[in-house]
This record gives sequence, C-alpha cells and structure tokens, in this order.
Amino acid sequence: MGLLKGSLTFSRYRVRGDIPAEFRPFFDRQIKKYAFQELTTSAEDRAFGWTSLENPLDTRFEGARYSAGDFFYFALRVDKKSIPPALLRLKCLEEERKSLKDSGKKRLFREQTKEIKERVYLHLLTRAYPVPSFYDVLWAPSGGWLLAGSHADKVFEIFEDLFKISFKLRLAPCLPWDPDALDTKTAAAVAALEGGHFLEPGRSAADRADSALLAREFMTWLWFKSEERDGTISMPGQTDMSLSFEKRVVLESGEGEYSETVACQGLHADLREGRAAIREGKKVREARIRLEKDSDRWEFTLKADRFQFQSMKLPPVGGFDEEGEEKEGGILERVYLVETALKTMDGLFDFFLKRRLSPQWVSEEIPRIKTWLKA
Repeated sequence: MGLLKGSLTFSRYRVRGDIPAEFRPFFDRQIKKYAFQELTTSAEDRAFGWTSLENPLDTRFEGARYSAGDFFYFALRVDKKSIPPALLRLKCLEEERKSLKDSGKKRLFREQTKEIKERVYLHLLTRAYPVPSFYDVLWAPSGGWLLAGSHADKVFEIFEDLFKISFKLRLAPCLPWDPDALDTKTAAAVAALEGGHFLEPGRSAADRADSALLAREFMTWLWFKSEERDGTISMPGQTDMSLSFEKRVVLESGEGEYSETVACQGLHADLREGRAAIREGKKVREARIRLEKDSDRWEFTLKADRFQFQSMKLPPVGGFDEEGEEKEGGILERVYLVETALKTMDGLFDFFLKRRLSPQWVSEEIPRIKTWLKA
C-alpha cells in the first residue's frame, strides 16, 4: 500500500464486532500471537502472518512500533513456494522414462504416473525457496474502518480469515452504495433503479441495477462533471474542488465472455472515442483521476466495481524521515491526506446518488450529458 512512503494501492473494509475496552494490550497480545513464522517443514508451500510495517523482519514487534495516534499500522506477510508447470512436467517425464526402463514395461498405469507426479512435486518443493509478499494494513479501530494494500481475491481470503482469527472481528467491504452506508429510503430507491443505459432510464425495466452498474454510472457521470466547468465541481457546504481524468480511461459493457472493453489513453481523439463508447452503452470501469482541493493534489486510479484505489500519489509531507514524534506526525499527516481523499470521493458519490434519484436527473442532468457527448 505504501503507507510510509510512495504511492498507495488499497481496498477498504468496515470492521464488524465489539472492540475490547482495553484495546491496545489486546492488540499487542494478538498480533504477536499470530505473527509471521517461517515455513517449518520443507514440504510446506505457504506461510503467512503479521509483521512490522517499518521492518518486515520484525515479527516480535519490539518497542510496539505499530501505532500512530489512534491508528494501527502493520503488514501481512505471505511466503509461497511455487513450482513452474513446465519444470514439473519435464521432471515427471524424466522419472516416467526411468521407471519404464527399470521395469522393462512399455507403459505406466494411471496410478503410477500419479504417484510419480506427487513424488516429483514434493522433491522440487523441498528445494524451492519461498517468495515473500507484503501487504500494508492501516486500521482505525475508533472509526471502524481498515485499509488493506491489495486488490487480489486470493490475498483477501488469507487476510480476512487471519484477521478474524487474530482479533475476533469480521471484515466487510466498505462501499459507498452499501445499504449500511445509506438511509433506509435511499437504499430502497437504489434497489429499485432500472437497469440498461443510464441515459435512457426506461430502456430495460426487466433488469435491476447492481452495485457494479451503479458504480460505473457514477464514474461515467464523474467524467462528464470533470469537463462541464473546466474541472471545477461544487458541492453544498464544501469548498470547490478540481477534478480531471488523466491519461487512461477504461470503458466496458456486458459481462463475462460477452463483455466489450475500450481503453482510451491520452487526450483529444482517444477521449472522443470514449464518448462514442458511452453513446453505445458502455460505462467507465476505471480511470486515472487528478483531484485538487484546498491547495492539495492527489492522483490515483479508481476502479469502480469495488471502489478500489490504485497508485494513489499524496500531496507532499515534510519531515517524514525523522524519528520519534516527528516520524509519527508524518505518518498521521499521510493518514489524514488519505482520509481526505476518501471522504471527498465518498462525498462525490453521495452527491451523484442524490442527483441520480431526483427528478432533475431526467429533466436537467441527462440533457447536459448528451450535449457533452456530442462535443
């Protein structure tokens, strides 16, 4: 994720369950209990556990260097051995040939080839080095949210299970369109939205909007808003912000083998191609975005379907390489900047949703979007 320095890639979670009253001693005990341990036998192919974010070799968390203010930061380490399929196949052929020569037979039975494959695999596994991977974690217990530095489902499976075992708490994806994030009336209205092309709301009354469809509508609308007033967006009760789509926009329609994707890179002609794709029914699936607010600037790729952030560049933070209080202050400032970006994007989604559910969507917003598409 790059919490300490560099760009950040992460997915968001809500933390479910009751936090112990004496949380810090509980956290200290549990993270050490489930800290990473090296593979204990040569036949094991995977090991995982918690480790320090500042020092990936520190699995004892000496000095409790895992918190800044009310935030806790650490890492998930996953070590995995893998055997290249081509190598496994070649070594199996060599062993099969040797077995045939020793036995004088012309062919092997299925059970024999299976036994050879298992034996060769274990032999190669004992000689393979595990490859380590590290995934940053930022947890705000008082706020009930958490950031995990990955977009991969296989990592999520390990992370969610280990987190539940370690801290006796459950994780749920943190998405701005979840019923838990909306009031009852809004949630019901979202569930009743018609599917199809959002420029023609009545086109597919048999289908209902799912979360991915709604999120892609938001991204498509956001592209329009980013160009409507030269990138300036005003929301009630907030200072104006500037938002633009940069370098890359990916649009998609359909699902699975029937999906069609258009990737636009650069400006002018390519982005006109993107507008043509919207007219054909495609919606923005992901885009590189530049956000400016209160003299700060962020850049990130936003993936609509799960509202995931990739390669987020934060405004510069000073004094971060110092020790002690200054280092903790640098971490807190970076956390604040991440929170600001997330709250701003959540606010934009809420602004879009209220607009989408209002009568003004058809009478005002759609005509303006259609005019933009013709430009």
